[in-house]
Amino acid sequence: MFSQILVPTDFSKKHATPLEIAVNLAAKHNSTIHLLHVVEIIADTTFTEYEDFYNRLERKAQKQMNNLMAQYEKKSVQILPHISYGNRVQEILKFRKDHEIDLIIMNSHKVELKNPIQSWGTISYKVALLSDSPVLLVK
Repeated sequence: MFSQILVPTDFSKKHATPLEIAVNLAAKHNSTIHLLHVVEIIADTTFTEYEDFYNRLERKAQKQMNNLMAQYEKKSVQILPHISYGNRVQEILKFRKDHEIDLIIMNSHKVELKNPIQSWGTISYKVALLSDSPVLLVK
């Protein structure tokens, strides 16, 4: 069914549910989970201008990734950590293509009825529209 599952995360509590769903699916279907954190690059700068800053962010992200993965050590699923740099939507879509991802599981945001257009600009909505793979949006 789904052999490669991508779960983008920013390590907030709301991203726990997509990972939990991915772990349950992976356990049933012997799938590999790719846990991806994208460090957004500051606009109009180069990586080298803020290399120390980005290296600190990566070390912090790696610790958070390890802590998150440790919660699922007893589940017999393979979770692979990944950290990339760039625009979140573009990096998620690039990762999907490069790793032949079958399913992306992401947290969804509530659509405000008074201003629904604002919700169309979310990362999850953009990924859902632009991805060639199925995207499961979780509330």
